[in-house]
Amino acid sequence: MFQKHTLQNGLRVVLAPQKDARAMTLLVLVEAGSKYETKELNGLSHFLEHMCFKGTIKRPHPINIATELDQIGAEYNAFTGHESTGYYAKADARHFDLVLDVISDLYLNPTFETKEIETEKGVVIEEINMYEDTPMRNVQELFLNTVYGDQPAGWPLGGRKEIIRAIKREDFITYRGEHYLSNATVVIAAGALPDDVKERIEASFSSMPQGTKKDKLAVIDTQEKPATFIKYKESDQTHFVLGVRAYHVFDPRRYQLEVLSAILGGGMSSRLFQKIRGDLGAAYYVRSGAEFFSDSGLFVTSVGAEHSKLEITLEAILKEYARLKHEPVSEGELQKAKDHLKGGLVLSIETSDALASFYGGQEIATKTIHDPEEVFRQVDAVTAKDIMDIANDIFKDQHLNLALIGPITEDHSFEKILHFE
Repeated sequence: MFQKHTLQNGLRVVLAPQKDARAMTLLVLVEAGSKYETKELNGLSHFLEHMCFKGTIKRPHPINIATELDQIGAEYNAFTGHESTGYYAKADARHFDLVLDVISDLYLNPTFETKEIETEKGVVIEEINMYEDTPMRNVQELFLNTVYGDQPAGWPLGGRKEIIRAIKREDFITYRGEHYLSNATVVIAAGALPDDVKERIEASFSSMPQGTKKDKLAVIDTQEKPATFIKYKESDQTHFVLGVRAYHVFDPRRYQLEVLSAILGGGMSSRLFQKIRGDLGAAYYVRSGAEFFSDSGLFVTSVGAEHSKLEITLEAILKEYARLKHEPVSEGELQKAKDHLKGGLVLSIETSDALASFYGGQEIATKTIHDPEEVFRQVDAVTAKDIMDIANDIFKDQHLNLALIGPITEDHSFEKILHFE
């Protein structure tokens, strides 16, 4: 069970107590991410997240923040997405007040010292370098750029190195003032919680700035023909993402798409895993999934394939996509996919940090929360006809996108492969 409160200053508080838990998690989410940036400041959302840990008025040095959380054995970090940024700490519930004090302090009172900004530029740039040296991850960003192009939805989360080097203190202050506002923020507490948890959170966040939040640009979500992006890199396997445009987070068909995703790539018994790894022996990792944003969505399959089997692997994926357009899923396979989703959800919310993410992620994205039982009902309602209808709606030639990283030259054409019929 969860509780949701909207405080007088507009801040939303979600409480998810866990019976018999000994740990607690405090998570703060804000509607700020790469899709809220301008091209000249791409990467600022992620850089700002770093800077919140680099000193506050109360804790002027990074070591002050780290020491207080380390000495209680806490797990803590932050993350930046396309449409939200999060800050969290998980610890023994006896230290709730300390966790609340530290997380609220770094969220509300960062100082953005110029010296720390210059130092952290090197850290952020090395993080960008790390991801560029990790093809399995880098290909995901290349895929988004292939789909959305030169607009916020297609820009890299970390930004470009030349932009990071040029960012100034005033950029952080302006951006934070436009987005880090009470009505755009959710505080989630999960696990073993004190009886007066709401009042404690309200007191700690009473100084939260209020105002009118700056909105993001709407995604231009059109495509007339298949698109391909190739990045040449000497590697032992070719990493690729093949996918199509799908549904935004408010679309009721999202649950139907989740079931379709489980049929294709949900576990080792899924169609794509069995075909690509089991039958073809072409890859180690094979996974499919849906991504839901506020005004756009995707369905993708990610694979690390043996170079010589790249084309037959792509053809096999497209064939499995097409099968769902023409062949009804059996009741047995449909039920297996539903049970896979429901079982995975149960396992994914056992801990306080996972529970905080489950409820908080819904609230920050849609301002509406469904408990697990409601999700189960939505999943159970999906029919074989729904799966076929979804497949016919999204699996179209003009929706196809392919991004690859591997020892493949840009003049290599996949035009003869990227089609369904």
